[in-house]
Amino acid sequence: MAEDQNPSPNTGGTVQDTLARVTELLRRHRLVEGLVQRQDMPRHDLVETLVHKQNLAELQQILDHLHPADVAYILESLPRDERLLVWDLVKAERDGEILIEVSDAVRETLIASMDSDELLAAAENLDADEIADLAPDLPGDVVSELLRSMEADERSRLQSALSYEEGTVGALMDFEMVAIRNDVSLEVVLRYLRRRDDLPDQTDTLFVVDRDDILRGTLSLRRLLVKDPERIVGEVMREVGVVFRPDDPAREAASAFERYELVSAPVVDADGRLIGRLTVNDVVDFIRAESEAERLGQAGLREDEDLFAPVWNSARNRWPWLAVNLLTALFASRVIGAFEGSIEKLAALAALMPIVAGIGGNTGNQTSALIIRALALGQINEANRSRLWRKEAWFALLNGVVWGVALGLIAFALYQNLPLALVMTAAMMLNFLLAAAVGIGIPLTMHRLGRDPALGTSVLLTATTDSGGFFIFLGLATLILL
Repeated sequence: MAEDQNPSPNTGGTVQDTLARVTELLRRHRLVEGLVQRQDMPRHDLVETLVHKQNLAELQQILDHLHPADVAYILESLPRDERLLVWDLVKAERDGEILIEVSDAVRETLIASMDSDELLAAAENLDADEIADLAPDLPGDVVSELLRSMEADERSRLQSALSYEEGTVGALMDFEMVAIRNDVSLEVVLRYLRRRDDLPDQTDTLFVVDRDDILRGTLSLRRLLVKDPERIVGEVMREVGVVFRPDDPAREAASAFERYELVSAPVVDADGRLIGRLTVNDVVDFIRAESEAERLGQAGLREDEDLFAPVWNSARNRWPWLAVNLLTALFASRVIGAFEGSIEKLAALAALMPIVAGIGGNTGNQTSALIIRALALGQINEANRSRLWRKEAWFALLNGVVWGVALGLIAFALYQNLPLALVMTAAMMLNFLLAAAVGIGIPLTMHRLGRDPALGTSVLLTATTDSGGFFIFLGLATLILL
């Protein structure tokens, strides 16, 4: 879809300002509509219709001039009833591009409000790679009808895009690109480009292929413009730098884009034929989605929860990890309960034990964040894993000594009890080592099992360091002090 067909990004203020304006218009609409409905007057229906149109006209005008991404932001920020009201005001020809922009959970609510004809009309305005992103949320009969209505080339592209697994380059790649032959002159290329209505977004490089569509090199637009138009493409093209296969992990591609500061890169099949390209926009969208999933996953939340989802749906979404939290909290309470006698004899234990658990949890979270990032960048492998364990163990021991001694001195200053201070120091050192082991072990185990390393890491880590910290501190206190 050509970029100039879309309204420009919001330049009359921030998108938050626009959201505030939309919210105010919706409030006024509800207020006036409620007043009209309570009045007993002639031709009541006509008056209500006029009021309805009057209050929503400005809102529709605002939506018409917003970029699809801004409309998506507004839809995600509204409760469901207001969201559907605003969605009805969006022009039908813009439905598809906005559905691509919204989150998965909000997209589900919008699609549920549309009939098959509306969904078909929305999808028909999209490119094959965009339809592939939308297809998992569409009813099966709509996808089948879409495939039947497409031309053969476009249908083949869509089926190809749907065949790639999520999280691979193939699932992200764009089919819209400019490929040129290696045996034509630069003048021919320039004439070809002038005949096109537009160039695909993020086109900084033309891909050079032979008669069999085998990728042979690249030609930057800058090089095309400065070289002699009479020269042959094959003479001035550059060798292919970074090239991807459709089954390559998207995370590795994202790292390559960051490392080499790429704008676009070719994607080839097993025979070296050019089949698509990956753009910086695709990579940024992937990184953003991964980042959001990671932040939510660490807290045990699903990435696709709608902010204004029904209470029951939100409850079911959050219950699994709350149940895990409950079990771990019960376990921690039983650990404390096993040492009730010790706590009764020395009340200072009750005041000091949360410090050991809390600081241990913090250092564990720091370690796990570092490991999750390294896994995402592909920096951890079998060769360096053991060195990583040793490094973090020594680091935890150093931290344990430094902060254990500091807290031991504080405990001695508060209670004038040297054995208690020594117990505090030893417990801190041991819990730091435990936190480091768990901070490394949980993400690596999740990764080995093929799960998201961030999923529930914070919940499990906090539970382990709490229970372990209580057991270590109270156990040492019972053995040494009592």
